[in-house]
Amino acid sequence: MTPEHSPASSAGHQTARRTAPDALPGAVRRAGVDDAAETAWLAALTFPLACPPGTPPSDMATHIAHKLTPGHFRGWADSDRHALLVHDDGTRLLGYALLVLGTPDGTAEADAVRTATGREAPYVELSKIYVHPDVLGGGVAGALMRGAVEAAAELGPGLPFWLGTNARNERAQAFYRKSGFEVVGRRTKRVGDLDHDDLVLLRTHA
Repeated sequence: MTPEHSPASSAGHQTARRTAPDALPGAVRRAGVDDAAETAWLAALTFPLACPPGTPPSDMATHIAHKLTPGHFRGWADSDRHALLVHDDGTRLLGYALLVLGTPDGTAEADAVRTATGREAPYVELSKIYVHPDVLGGGVAGALMRGAVEAAAELGPGLPFWLGTNARNERAQAFYRKSGFEVVGRRTKRVGDLDHDDLVLLRTHA
């Protein structure tokens, strides 16, 4: 998965814990088209924090400008092949997640999931999951993941649930393992002018 998919939160390459879980109000809900602008703003804030060290700022800016616009989020919120979730505390969005129903974009991830499950696509992908840096370690990522598991079951009942994450993002990998995912393969994903080495993970247990 590209860096946009890689973090368990935007804490992928950070260690700070800033807010206790019981201090966070709000809940996870499905996003609507009216949430698009704020979700895109949150995406622009969190995406650079999750990129591997050394990623050129120009590559990050280009990715945000072309892949994480309000128009993209409006489309995802209004699509029956996507589930866009947000953690809303009543005053602002603290995180978001995006699920996609379909065939993986790349051959490597499609082969990995097919080999691990013995079935052809479609699958459900956890494409993105990010948390506002102000509330890292506060339970938002866990709440989003629980919501994502429920949404995956609704979006593609009985279908494999997979994701990709950067191979250097050890914090994210630990979070995903805790959430029931296991590594089933690898892929290369290009962002800007750089190729990123990703792991392909499949949720194999609750």
